[in-house]
Amino acid sequence: MGSSQGSTLSAEMMNLVDTLPVHVKTLIAGGAAGAFAKTAVAPLERIKILLQTRTNDFRALGVSQSLKKVLQCDGPLGFYKGNGASVIRIIPYAALHYMTYEVYRDWILENNLPFGSGPIVDLVAGAAAGGTAVLCTYPLDLARTKLAYQVSDTGPSLRGGANGFYRQPTYSGIKEVLTMAYKEGGPRGLYRGIGPTLIGILPYAGLKFYIYEELKRHVPEEHQNSVRMHLTCGALAGLFGQTLTYPLDVVRRQMQVENLQPMTSDGNNKRYKNTFDGLNTIVRTQGWRQLFAGLSINYIKIVPSVAIGFTVYESMKSWLRIPPRERSKPA
Repeated sequence: MGSSQGSTLSAEMMNLVDTLPVHVKTLIAGGAAGAFAKTAVAPLERIKILLQTRTNDFRALGVSQSLKKVLQCDGPLGFYKGNGASVIRIIPYAALHYMTYEVYRDWILENNLPFGSGPIVDLVAGAAAGGTAVLCTYPLDLARTKLAYQVSDTGPSLRGGANGFYRQPTYSGIKEVLTMAYKEGGPRGLYRGIGPTLIGILPYAGLKFYIYEELKRHVPEEHQNSVRMHLTCGALAGLFGQTLTYPLDVVRRQMQVENLQPMTSDGNNKRYKNTFDGLNTIVRTQGWRQLFAGLSINYIKIVPSVAIGFTVYESMKSWLRIPPRERSKPA
């Protein structure tokens, strides 16, 4: 009897799923993909942010020593500090990213735009989708970075700056981060670092979908839905895309936490005027290697992150019965 009730409930659920519009199903699939992927690599993401931004405390530490330091200061849950904001952000971000990618891709093909019908369509649609998702969810990314930046043994203490000591702000949660950011800079304060984010996400998101779809195109039809295929193609797509745009991610993180760092000699802690000034300043004052701080851990993180994301997305599309779309053809 229990089995019969379970089957009935399952049938009712699938009937409900079938009534959902395709775009809603795609939003659900994308959101689930993002949440699973982000949570799986949260400890590595925390270490990456610390290596990118806390140059005084973590510059000399490698990945393993950084992990030990976080464990010592914050305990096991410290590896997930900021992950709540990350998941709250990534669900709408990934949902919009995947959904708008499908929408933009279909729109380009339907309107016969001069991109042909090959993977170049995935490049353009992926870039546009990445920009759309970033603009809609950026304040949550700002909150995640500020929360992840805090380390318990140094966060509330007095720290040495260029002009003596300053007290680093501490945040209790997402709401407080966003409230203080708005008080400090108004709407612009909520989008501090958006420049390098957009400049980085457009090629990264475009390349990620482009490489993924191009690799899939060379996979035999009978293996198109295999988990191994999704994992492999997704991992390679994330690896290549992230390598090309990583320095912009470092600039973005440092811009996001500027008000948490020591003031400069003129009493100002807004160090970067824009993205390119940020790149130049980091190279001049911290060395070119800082542009790639945390890249090794990002390689460790990005492979499972993008691979899990694409795999969960494709699996959810299958479970939600989203009809397959036209495969990319050679340009």
